[in-house]
Amino acid sequence: MFIYNVTTNVNWGIHDAWLEWMQNEHMPALLKTNCFARYQLLKLHEQDETDGPTYVAQYFAESKSLYNRYIQLYADEIRKDYLNKWGNNVFLFRTLLEVIEEVSPKERT
Repeated sequence: MFIYNVTTNVNWGIHDAWLEWMQNEHMPALLKTNCFARYQLLKLHEQDETDGPTYVAQYFAESKSLYNRYIQLYADEIRKDYLNKWGNNVFLFRTLLEVIEEVSPKERT
């Protein structure tokens, strides 16, 4: 499993509109590419929020080839749309994580 991880600091002036857009448009659109099995949106706490809060969007790809498919076929256009919509009101960085081990509490006993 690979996690495409996008960490974003959002300016307070656009926060509510950005959050609604992420939940109702952007994240579902990435799921519709069929490159990701699911996603989640998290909010960082214990961070300086003077300029705005920080969120982490995580998109779960079942293989590296599915993630690569997203990058090759969809990423440029989606990133361009994102930048056109929010411009300098967001600061973000992207990382790719690989799940090495995942254990649920029931599996430990």
